[in-house]
Amino acid sequence: MIIDQIDVYHLRMPMVAPWVTAFGTQTAIDSVMVRMQSQGLVGWGESAPYERPEFSPEWAEGAAGLLRAQLAPALTGEDITSGNDLQARLQHFKGNYFAKAALDNAWWDLAAKQVGQPLWQWLGGREQSVAVGADIPVLADTNALLAAVDSAVQAGFERVKLKFRRDSGIERLLKVRETFPDLIFHVDCNSGFTLADLPLFQQLDSLNLAMIEQPLAFDDLVDHARLQERLTTPLCLDESLVSPRSASQAIALGACGWFNLKPGRVGGLTNALAIYELAQAANIPCWVGGMLESAVGQGTALALAASREMSYPADIFPSDRLYANDLASPSITLSGRARIDAPLAPGHGFTPLPEQLARCKV
Repeated sequence: MIIDQIDVYHLRMPMVAPWVTAFGTQTAIDSVMVRMQSQGLVGWGESAPYERPEFSPEWAEGAAGLLRAQLAPALTGEDITSGNDLQARLQHFKGNYFAKAALDNAWWDLAAKQVGQPLWQWLGGREQSVAVGADIPVLADTNALLAAVDSAVQAGFERVKLKFRRDSGIERLLKVRETFPDLIFHVDCNSGFTLADLPLFQQLDSLNLAMIEQPLAFDDLVDHARLQERLTTPLCLDESLVSPRSASQAIALGACGWFNLKPGRVGGLTNALAIYELAQAANIPCWVGGMLESAVGQGTALALAASREMSYPADIFPSDRLYANDLASPSITLSGRARIDAPLAPGHGFTPLPEQLARCKV
């Protein structure tokens, strides 16, 4: 596939409500969108590293600048035969996984369109319907949290993820467990703690959580391994899992019991698939995560979730959970209780709306 043209967009999408985590509060989501063209067909890829380098060292404006100046020119005019070929051509650029992911995800969308198949089917998927979970940001008080959890339970979600930061308090989680004794839930710490917080994690260990997601530093594996040795609750790596190499190191260290797979965070769908295979060989269960992004970015995650056997409902959100108007079409909607169907259209199935693209362009 010869890449004829690549266009890069830095976008900012207002959210319907603030999203509060251990590293900050988002009222809008900054993402990078790539339009990749070959032989009259167009593929779209998205990556959403946020406005500031708070989730990872990358940020949207920087990723867009790098894509325009270095990464996109490295592929334009080249014959890219596979996702692995694309990754190899970008390998000499160190890190910058979110920026690379936008290109990788666009290539997969374009390649699936060239063969006329839905991406999830082309990857070998047989089940269109994907189980999804409920995610709840840090809320103002315990009553608000309990109400949000109850709403998720009533809506039929099989599991709930609670954002958790230092001032959240263990008492809130104790109340959740007391109120919902059979609920499958876990906490996402977004790298907000250290090994000095071991007493807190030992308290969390008594709550029968499904997992504790990314408790320690964004670039750490060693301390996660040390913490995992002290707990029975499995840890899940998110921010620390950025490549197949980091996945191999995590496995060797025993740093976790779960892998969260986000195509945007790990350099694209190519690397997410490779990490999945490493996890399978090591008997580490996986589940699919999504960044806060439009239907284009979530479409890649949805294709991944539909194409492989995952062990936990995905972090893929209906569009109206995040935005008054999604940037892309069609909007992502629930197809049943806690289910989302992957599209049957060729590619990942989602395309930016021109008027929304113009409105959200930074």
